[in-house]
Amino acid sequence: MVESVFCILKDTLENGEEIKISGFGKFEVKSKHARKGRNPQTGDAITIEARRILTFKPSTILKNTINSK
Repeated sequence: MVESVFCILKDTLENGEEIKISGFGKFEVKSKHARKGRNPQTGDAITIEARRILTFKPSTILKNTINSK
């Protein structure tokens, strides 16, 4: 059952939709544009490709629960 819930969560996030779990937080996929960067070992300029990242924002309830103990 847990495996099927994770599969549903993964499919939802792959489609670019956000997931809100009441009392826990929100998962969201955001897009980052391509940008210039630098290789820290060699100092060479590189281009960091555009990509999608997963972010999590905890709910106020979760934050308060963690900080109250």
